[in-house]
Amino acid sequence: MSSLIIPKGYKAKLDSYDTQKAISKIHALFEEKLSEALNLSRVSAPLFLEAGTGLNDDLSGSERKVEFDIKEDGRVCQVVQSLAKCKRQALRDYNFYEGRGLYTDMNAIRRDEDLDNLHSVYVDQWDWEKVINVKDRNMDYLKDTVKKIVYAICDTELELRKQYPALYSLSYKDRNVAFIDSQELEDMYPDLSSKERENAFLKDHHTACILRIGGALKSGKPHDLRAPDYDDWELNCDIMFWNEILGQALEISSMGIRVSPESLDRQLTLAGCDDRRCLAYHKALLSGQLPYTIGGGIGQSRLCMLLLGCAHIGEVQSAVWDKETRTKCAESGILIL
Repeated sequence: MSSLIIPKGYKAKLDSYDTQKAISKIHALFEEKLSEALNLSRVSAPLFLEAGTGLNDDLSGSERKVEFDIKEDGRVCQVVQSLAKCKRQALRDYNFYEGRGLYTDMNAIRRDEDLDNLHSVYVDQWDWEKVINVKDRNMDYLKDTVKKIVYAICDTELELRKQYPALYSLSYKDRNVAFIDSQELEDMYPDLSSKERENAFLKDHHTACILRIGGALKSGKPHDLRAPDYDDWELNCDIMFWNEILGQALEISSMGIRVSPESLDRQLTLAGCDDRRCLAYHKALLSGQLPYTIGGGIGQSRLCMLLLGCAHIGEVQSAVWDKETRTKCAESGILIL
């Protein structure tokens, strides 16, 4: 148990049966609203990828991938960590045109996660990616896309409340997004850690989008770590909501306009990852063989937590937890699946 928060007097808004029904409803509602807002079509996604292609994402670069070999020929495969690069290649291979995109269910195992109320070894999210024009690689286009996602979340919440009146005791999610640059956030709270800055800002604004994540700030440290080969660090962001139950910021989505050949070239060097230039995916991107895109991941269990007023991600997904976490949750009325 890394860090467990037990909210005082917590009681789930729905019983276990209605929670399962509501999770299914959230998935159906949100997928419909997201696909309409961003012009996306559903596709199938891989659970694992062949190692050595450069397609599997490295996240912050320190996570250990789950690997296995195939009996037939001994090839090594890796369980996906996210699908940021895989989706971009799929848009090219499936002949998606400008203004159209795809979304899919992404299921991953992240064995190095520090488990707490928001983090699990099992990760489930809607991964989406969309073809854009090079002229759309700008901050205005990014912000407009963020607003569309936030509206899809808020519209999902409104319809969910109609079917489950018990959820009306939760505060409504704010459609007004407070955009702030990661450097502005550091300047505002210079003595706080990045997570403490997020909590301080979200407590006041409730719905926020933190921009430009990955590059070093004036302090010499990035707001958060980002792999150098999917998001453009100057054109990416995290979408967050204030979680009243836990009294902290809840990241729902990490997303961004993807690297161009020029920004990939720059970020590989900054991150000390020039060795990736020889990988098939990176060669294709550097030579301009992949479309310009925007994309991201939206946490499925985290969105369910937020909309159902849950205190622990284990209430909305089946995963593995240590004995102490299960004991403390059981004693506090938190039903871990």
